[in-house]
Amino acid sequence: MESCSIFYFAYSPELQPAERLWSLVDEPLVNEYFETIEERSEILITRCQYLETITNEIKNLTNYHWLTYG
Repeated sequence: MESCSIFYFAYSPELQPAERLWSLVDEPLVNEYFETIEERSEILITRCQYLETITNEIKNLTNYHWLTYG
């Protein structure tokens, strides 16, 4: 039986379009200290709620010819 290895690049946004969104998600968390995990979670929830409102910007970041939005 032959085996075949497939190597992926460490950063491959065309294979995983969501990779381009991490910088948007992380933005309010960078260089911040949180006393509790709940505090961090609240910031992250607020950020995700905001990201849900900027759909055009999200589409622009993840718009590849082979990707369709329903």
